[in-house]
Amino acid sequence: MPRVVLEETLCKSLLNRVQGNALPFRWTANPYRGCQHACLYCFARGTHEYLGYNAGREFDTRIVVKTNAPEALRQELRSPSWRGELVALGTACDPYEPAELKYQLTRRILETFRDFHNPVSLTTKGTLVTRDVDVLQELGARAFLQVNVSVATVDEAVWKVMEPQTPKPIKRLEAVEQLARAGVRVGVLLAPIIPGLTDSPEALEAVVRQAAEHGAQFLAPNVLHLKPGSREWFMPFIREAYPHLNPLYARLYRGAYAPDRYTDEVLAVVRDLRRRYGLDGQAACAGDTVIHPRERQLELV
Repeated sequence: MPRVVLEETLCKSLLNRVQGNALPFRWTANPYRGCQHACLYCFARGTHEYLGYNAGREFDTRIVVKTNAPEALRQELRSPSWRGELVALGTACDPYEPAELKYQLTRRILETFRDFHNPVSLTTKGTLVTRDVDVLQELGARAFLQVNVSVATVDEAVWKVMEPQTPKPIKRLEAVEQLARAGVRVGVLLAPIIPGLTDSPEALEAVVRQAAEHGAQFLAPNVLHLKPGSREWFMPFIREAYPHLNPLYARLYRGAYAPDRYTDEVLAVVRDLRRRYGLDGQAACAGDTVIHPRERQLELV
């Protein structure tokens, strides 16, 4: 395990206004910057450079902690100008990364949203989300709440390479089941779908089947995209770890996004699988409406 530095800071505000109108929400909130989950493909790596850090190891090991995030949020929700809009929690860095064990910022943020009856869409790979089932139940009884658990693969060999510090996929699926049994609206984000590694019909079906078996109420796919910051980190890894995939990636990723034809074919497979396994209900704040075309892709951790 690499040495992790937790850099405490104060924020003036927690809510971030999303530019444009392509996504189904206009506000995001992220109590942490950088992520100990260390996913090789993470799109948020490039955002670490805004802080003066590199998008590689420093993204994994230099975690910025907004220690006053719940208090800042409370002030924002009290503002007469706030209209109670949906907030997407965890779109840049995972709100349940290991730092949450120490700081409990995400729990306190959820309590704040609960107190103000404010709708939330929460995205995570962390099984620590089950710790907060009581708050999630209370929030869900007062406002719209959706929990999105990201599961890119159930193949542990791929998981160990791509997401080295995340909980095992089966543990995340068990978290889905626990939340579903508690009455929390929860589903699986099959994200990202990684060309050559997790995009075969068999690999996709394995995730969809287990999502259904563990009580997911929806499933939304997203194909890998490689923006600046993540691209420079991910592509050298592919060349070294999976040299046989070099021609595929050279063809698919001349830019940040895979070609429409490839994306359409993969998403068509997932749509058929969702129908087969009874997961074709639309996610309210993540899913088909924001997956394609590419300018409407939902960028998820």
